[in-house]
Amino acid sequence: MNRSFLKFLTDFGPLIIFFYYYYDSGKDLKVAIPPLIIATILALTLVWFLEKKIPKIPLLGGLLITFFGGLTIYFNNPIFIYIKPTIINVLFGLALIFGKFFSQEPVLKKLMGKSIALTNEGWEILNKRWIYFFFALAILNELVWRTQSEEFWVNFKVWGLLPITFIFTAFQIGLINKYKTHE
Repeated sequence: MNRSFLKFLTDFGPLIIFFYYYYDSGKDLKVAIPPLIIATILALTLVWFLEKKIPKIPLLGGLLITFFGGLTIYFNNPIFIYIKPTIINVLFGLALIFGKFFSQEPVLKKLMGKSIALTNEGWEILNKRWIYFFFALAILNELVWRTQSEEFWVNFKVWGLLPITFIFTAFQIGLINKYKTHE
């Protein structure tokens, strides 16, 4: 198997398994969450086996899926899995805000500085945009799960939040081109 297929499998395999069990069980989160947790742990284990490390974002996501999925099952209450995206996005937004207190440069520059060369002003603007975006996603997730059906939220989580993130990222290309440094 090639690495790009394995990357796709570890990134999206647990989600595909979740969808399968969710719809196969007649849309029952209690049935779909245990396979999601197991698939997530297996995916992280596979990443570690292949790379000898697990990147922080997938590790955090895996820990939160396991924690909130476990709470959902234990308390028989889906609110825990519903709020997971809210908490993740708030944590990311706060990390970008408070990261500046621990470093002179924006957190995004620390994370992506080797991939993208921007001026300091460009990094500041990009960092602020991502802060607003993460908090907007948190609010949007709260609005959806509180006002829509569970099935709508499940579909929105994948077919809504993921494309919104890709579109937002694509809209940053103009800013990146404007503030790109030529090294």
